Amino acid sequence: MKTLSKYIGTVLICIFAVGAKAQLPLRDLGYFLDHAHTNSPVLKDLDNQRKSAGIDSLIVKAGAGPQLNANAAGLYAPVIHGYGYDEVITNGQSLEGYLNLGYDLLNKKRVKNQLEGIKLQSDSISYAGKISGYDLDRSITDQYLLAYASQEQRDFNQEVTNLLQKEEVLLKQLTRNNIYKQSEYLTFLVTVQQQQLALKQSELQFQNDYATLSYLSGIQDTARTKLSEPQLRNGSLVTDRTFFLKKFEIDSLRNANLKNGIDLNYKPKLGIYANGGYSSSLVLQPYKNFGASVGFTFSVPIYDGHQKRMQYDKLTIANNTVSSYRDFFAAQQIQQLNLIRQQITQTDALFAKINEQIKFSRGLIDVDRKLLHTGDLRIADFVIAINNYMSAQSLYRQTTINRLKLINQYNYWNK
Repeated sequence: MKTLSKYIGTVLICIFAVGAKAQLPLRDLGYFLDHAHTNSPVLKDLDNQRKSAGIDSLIVKAGAGPQLNANAAGLYAPVIHGYGYDEVITNGQSLEGYLNLGYDLLNKKRVKNQLEGIKLQSDSISYAGKISGYDLDRSITDQYLLAYASQEQRDFNQEVTNLLQKEEVLLKQLTRNNIYKQSEYLTFLVTVQQQQLALKQSELQFQNDYATLSYLSGIQDTARTKLSEPQLRNGSLVTDRTFFLKKFEIDSLRNANLKNGIDLNYKPKLGIYANGGYSSSLVLQPYKNFGASVGFTFSVPIYDGHQKRMQYDKLTIANNTVSSYRDFFAAQQIQQLNLIRQQITQTDALFAKINEQIKFSRGLIDVDRKLLHTGDLRIADFVIAINNYMSAQSLYRQTTINRLKLINQYNYWNK
């Protein structure tokens, strides 16, 4: 009974151990992308800048309406023994206080131009937010692919290690039965130990790549997790790619807005004002010095040394620069997409040959294992078969990850 209880306890421990391993949290690419967007200070900064631009538009609208100001001033200039300011000018003392209401009659177009400039600024900030988000997605995806490749390498090394350890037990028995020489067994044992070391190194590499992924995503959770297989699909080629060109469009509109602002600066300005309050020298009947006044201001520029034309020339140069960058980028974008599509096609063509190599190398291992168990195969040949299989599997994983990285790049530029 005691032996049975001990056996049952051992089985339960094994079951719980397997269950704990199987219950590792599964994280997909979306999990890290969501956290990266939520935690990114750059995206938060740009969002706050966009909100601030909205407040700027309210400030402009508020400044376009009538403005009411309260003003007060007092003066006392004493004359002592004939020394002091001329009382004809200063009156000796004065006191004034009044409310002034002013309004610019010809400011509607200027206000509209200012609001358009703020909108363009907000559009530029929104564009910067989107491209920062896309850049973040690309970097997180690349790191996720790197971490997933490390995880796959670790799992494969574990599989090969288990296989070698299983065969090592059998070879030890065959060596004791004088079917294999001890030198051959020791050679195989060295291979097993090398594979165990490779397994530990791959585990460390995965932990490092996963930690980097969490760091870039702003995640502080250090719990052990398992990454799910990334699902990336390259979309069809977009014929009307406008996202990256939006930046140049905004720059052109900003230059047009600046040109309109220059024109408005050379338009006549007309304002009216009214004030009322108290202004007195306190010399004659100061209690009667309450009053009011109205007036207007008008100005029109006549000559400023051709500054307007010079500012036009600067904007023309800026527009030419924007056009040059836009045309160059558009051509490069097409070349970039065509190159990536070509690389994806060439990569896809490799899989058939790699899969065939994996199939043959795996089949050779199965045959060699049977011969190894009967003592009809040199251990060195079995080690060579294992190495060939590992190389083929490594090439398959690397090609798969490279293809996914190309798709990530393609999806980034195909906008």
